[in-house]
Amino acid sequence: MVTGAAGALGTDLVRVLTASGERFSAFTRADLDIADGAAVEAAVKEWADGTDEPRVLLNAAAFTAVDLAETDPDAARAAYAVNTEAPGLLAAACARHGARLVHVSTDYVFDGRGPDGPPGTGYEPDDPTGARSVYGRTKEAGEQRVRDALDAHHVVRTAWVYGDTGSNFVATMARLAAQRDTLDVVDDQYGSPTWSADLAAALVDLGRSDAPAGTLHATGGGATTWCGFARAVFEELGADPQRVRGCTTDQFPRPAPRPAWSVLSPAAWSAAGLEPLHDWREALHAAVTRHPALLGR
Repeated sequence: MVTGAAGALGTDLVRVLTASGERFSAFTRADLDIADGAAVEAAVKEWADGTDEPRVLLNAAAFTAVDLAETDPDAARAAYAVNTEAPGLLAAACARHGARLVHVSTDYVFDGRGPDGPPGTGYEPDDPTGARSVYGRTKEAGEQRVRDALDAHHVVRTAWVYGDTGSNFVATMARLAAQRDTLDVVDDQYGSPTWSADLAAALVDLGRSDAPAGTLHATGGGATTWCGFARAVFEELGADPQRVRGCTTDQFPRPAPRPAWSVLSPAAWSAAGLEPLHDWREALHAAVTRHPALLGR
């Protein structure tokens, strides 16, 4: 069962499951309000009770308007409903009906200053959290709701996700490349760009695996800055990457604080016997080759 099926990740989850011949049910926000306990119970019961096969619910739904949640009380309430309350409802329904839950979370649960350890170290799943934004705090609380309600769970944190559905960094950079001679992009925030198709395949593999319950990290391999990511997009366009100029976070203040360090360690993922995601640069080339519309082509 897939929730959040109309988003970038949900769309790719549906593609992966369809291509594999897997039997599944997919729910968009219009199909199912995952913050409605009665609706969640009914949907999970109908999906899970008719078979003895292993059942896995993949929750790709999230409220991701980071700045809006910081400044608008109604948006903050919506973020709490979708990111905190809903995962707990899904987990409790899975517990009642014998299903596993794979719940997608975010690097924003950390404070973004980087973990203790050598420079360049990625966050491990058991590193202390400490979200600094409304969005991050609602996701952090949602993780705990899942852990409290269901033993058979995986919380999977990811970062810098882009796909061919909805707004995304790659398409935005391609559009701006056609409109501007130069572009200023933040060069002091580090993370791992993650193609939603790679992440979807990895989550389905996790759902089929016997990996022990717990928290894992799954992102594209390697790391860069937003400026480095933008320059890679320009390279894919055949444009001069030096047209992208690095700047500091202070030059582009946002309502919600952005993590300076969003790199997540893949060590626990690999230790669970799961295949690491592709290197972020390799994945970007594959993404724009498969979906040329990302580059406006």
